[in-house]
Parts: sequence; C-alpha cells; structure tokens
Amino acid sequence: MIDYSSKPVQYITLVLLAFTWGSSFILMKRGLLAFTPEEIAAYRIVCTTAVLLPFAGKHLKAFVKNYNKRDAWALFLTGLFGALFPYFLFVKGQTQIDSSLTGILNSTTPIFALLISLFVFKQKVKPLSGIGVIAGFIGAAGLVAYGSENTFNLNAFNLYVLMPVAGAACYGANVNIVKLYLQEMKPMAISALSFLSVAPFALVYLILQTSFFEKLSAMETQTVQSFGYVTILAVVGTAIAVLIFNNLIKHTGALAASSVTYMIPLFAIFWGVLDGESFTLVRFMFALLILTGVGLINTNRTWREIRVKVLNKMP
Repeated sequence: MIDYSSKPVQYITLVLLAFTWGSSFILMKRGLLAFTPEEIAAYRIVCTTAVLLPFAGKHLKAFVKNYNKRDAWALFLTGLFGALFPYFLFVKGQTQIDSSLTGILNSTTPIFALLISLFVFKQKVKPLSGIGVIAGFIGAAGLVAYGSENTFNLNAFNLYVLMPVAGAACYGANVNIVKLYLQEMKPMAISALSFLSVAPFALVYLILQTSFFEKLSAMETQTVQSFGYVTILAVVGTAIAVLIFNNLIKHTGALAASSVTYMIPLFAIFWGVLDGESFTLVRFMFALLILTGVGLINTNRTWREIRVKVLNKMP
C-alpha cells in the first residue's frame, strides 16, 4: 500500500504523474501510425471506461438512487467536453503538428477556463488573473502564429495548430461545468460517470463507422504496436493516473497539485525532442509566457478549483 502522507512519496508521485500525462502526446503520435484520430479517441474512451467501471459501481448506484436530471446532463456534457471532443481534437492536430507543440498548447486550459467563466458564466475575475490571461493569450497566439514550421510566415500557417487550442478550450468549458453544476460530487464519481455517459456512443461508432477491429484482426506488427501505445494512453495515462491523483490530493495542497500543470509540457517537449522534433528558443519563450500566465491565474484559485482544473488538464 502506498503511503501518500509521506512527503518523498508525494513528490515522486507528482513527477510520475506529470511524466505520465506529458507522455500522452508521444503516445498519440505513435497511435497515429496505424489508426485514425477518430479511432484513437473512441477507443481511448471505451478502454478508460472499462478500467474505471469497477470504481463506478457505488457512485452509479448513488446517482441512480438520487437521480437528478440536471446532474445527468452535466455529467454528459463533462463526458463530451472533458473527454470526447478534446481527445479527438488533440490527436487530430497531431496529424500535422509536433507532439511537443500540442503538449505546450494543452497548458492553455486554465486561460480558457477563466475566459469562459467571465464571458459565458458571468463570473468575476480578479485583476491578477486578468493579467495572467493576457500573458497566456500572447504566448498561445505567438505559438499559433509561429506554427509547426518554426516561422512567422502567414502563408505557411497550419490550421491544425488550432485544434489543440480548441481542445484546451473544451477542457476550459468542462472546468466551468464541473465547478458550477457538479460541485458537491466527488472527483472519482465525476470521472467515472462522465466517461460512462459517452462510452456507449464511442463504442457504437467504433464498431459501425470505423475499421478499427478489422485492423486489429489483421495482426500486422505496426497495428499491434500502435494499439499497445493507445492502450497505455488510456489505461495508464488516463484511468490509473486519475485514481492515483484522487488518492494523492487527500494529502497534498494546492501548490503541489498545480505544480503538475507546469511539468506536463516539459515532459511533452522532452519526448518530442527525443523523437527528432525541433524545439526552438522562440517556442520556448512563448511557452514560458503561457506558463507565467497560468501561474498568475493560479494565485487566485482555491484548492478545489485547482483540483478540478488539474483533473481536466489531462491530455
């Protein structure tokens, strides 16, 4: 049994979580060698749900017993904006851009969360958070303009670079849905039930609209390898990471939890460079500006808000 009350264990676990989530982008890249973005996103949801299902039992019984139509819709929207849409958008973007760039743009989630909170849900924003949004937005805009070609040539602009930005915006919307409508529900219940709400659609799509199982039945080497990478992404990078993080948050504070946010892009960059991707000084400066903006936003966040944000920043 892991003793999460031990400080060394907490630090090691946080680094391992950041490593796991930061490795998600290279795993997506490997999955694309045999499968389409739609197949990867759908299978990831189905696989993650299967792993979380044993932990969803008591939460599902409690939910059915105290059924609330508003909560049901909120969980379904969380399944869409916290999993289905961003999973597809991130991997679709990686068909044309580097995995390291995707990892950096993923870190804009709290910026979108704050913007959506301000303009859609009419929540108040503190001045320091506003400065953080501006800094983060400049950083993200710079990365988008700089693009995957490492140049500011607008004629070479790649629209695919906007897809991880849209994925981060989905995560930002999900943060607000959870915060406003599922505040009293336990994080484990939210994770398990939200995945369960969209898994049937993903499974039906996978069976009827893709050649996913036909590819697997052929047992080609590349297909088997890609399947393994996507399975690791779903089982370790999503399901198990959620379980570990939910145990860890019982013993750590807001600062420790938010530190995962800053480490995820570092590991994404590490894997990208290791895989031969280019990472320039310009990209580093824009990435640093985004993380600075996130840091300013986090200074005005409560512990529960940061916990929800981190759980919804998983790639």
